[in-house]
Amino acid sequence: MKTRIFLSYPAAAVLCLLVSAQTFGQQPNWPTFRGPERTGVSTETGLLTDWPSQGPKLVWEAEGCGRGYASIAVDGERLYTLGDGLSSESNKDEYMSCFDRESGKRIWRTKTGPAWNQGPDNWQSSRSTPTVDGDRVYVITPFGKLICLHTDGKELWKIDLKKKFQGKKADSWGYSESVLIDGDHLICTPGGTKNTMVALDKKTGKLKWSTVRDGDRGAGHASVVIANVGGTKVYVQTTGSGALGVRASDGELLWSYEIDRTTAVIPTPIVRDDLVFFSAGYKRGGALLKQSGSGGKVKIDEIYGLKPSLANKHGGIILMGDYLFGDSDDKGLPFCADLMTGEIKWKSRGSGKKSASVIGADGHVYVRYSNGVMTLVKADPSSFQEVANFKVPGSGDRPSWAHPVIVGGRLYLREDDKILCYSIER
Repeated sequence: MKTRIFLSYPAAAVLCLLVSAQTFGQQPNWPTFRGPERTGVSTETGLLTDWPSQGPKLVWEAEGCGRGYASIAVDGERLYTLGDGLSSESNKDEYMSCFDRESGKRIWRTKTGPAWNQGPDNWQSSRSTPTVDGDRVYVITPFGKLICLHTDGKELWKIDLKKKFQGKKADSWGYSESVLIDGDHLICTPGGTKNTMVALDKKTGKLKWSTVRDGDRGAGHASVVIANVGGTKVYVQTTGSGALGVRASDGELLWSYEIDRTTAVIPTPIVRDDLVFFSAGYKRGGALLKQSGSGGKVKIDEIYGLKPSLANKHGGIILMGDYLFGDSDDKGLPFCADLMTGEIKWKSRGSGKKSASVIGADGHVYVRYSNGVMTLVKADPSSFQEVANFKVPGSGDRPSWAHPVIVGGRLYLREDDKILCYSIER
């Protein structure tokens, strides 16, 4: 039942102006991997608390993304993603593609290089989610080419992170980091012992500073997040050697928390105030660190070391309230854990199978399993409560590894060559 509220003319006029300002002044914004703050948690409210068996209303379905596991960047009326072997092209090369957010119509595509075809079929293809900033969009190809395009698709500049910065990966898969834009700087992680992390001028690509971590094994797959500790801005990242904190002003390595070698280090760290949580898969685990400092210096203390029960391969972990939600390694076994203690509150099977990627919004965790099943779970630490699920059309040929996106009352799912847009507003 809807309640009607009657206002006098002046009050109604003011209300209309406020609503209009809010409606037209706010553009959907998910400009990089895991959203504006890289938390994987959307600020959207008023979303559906249940779905029909076939899923929420499918608004549109777009083809022409190509193969790949890159997620989607949303900036205003446009979407951006990366993929190879586009269904609309006669070649198998890799392209960045831009789509209209309302209709799903492709606006342009720009070739970024050859396809990444190393290893078994499931390991192949693009992984990096583009980052949008103003009239520019940036992406790193699996081969380590950092490319800056105008939002009309024209290439502005390109840097080979391997050649220019002697960058290296810590594993046999391609680069998949989404660059961070912070003010006039672009921050990314070539990896290795020459230029572990770099800051570039975002307009020209010119080097501003470089960070070296001795013995660094090479870049992982995470993206840089920002912390502020005692008046010092810190760039927090993980590589194949573990977590590190870098002073944003000049690139000085402030702290390093190194781990034993593992197959790959993939999840993006979580920052809350002076806390840093990070996880590595392949039974390695998750750890919680506390940063402290003043006068430009920052150190870390271990609240708890790596707990194997908090390991995560590539589906990511999110923090909602005081609780962590993610998949147990890649088992398709979602868990909830207390951030401060690492204690598992629940761990349970859902309707999907195999590895799961997660994002959060409006009191729910959206769990996408790699077999194509999308589920809605209450973000409740007391018990696992799956309230809805559906099988994504067209899924099943390759793993559904691309992370979901929620913005503007819509749920966006990348399914290899397609993007599916669902309305999830109440």
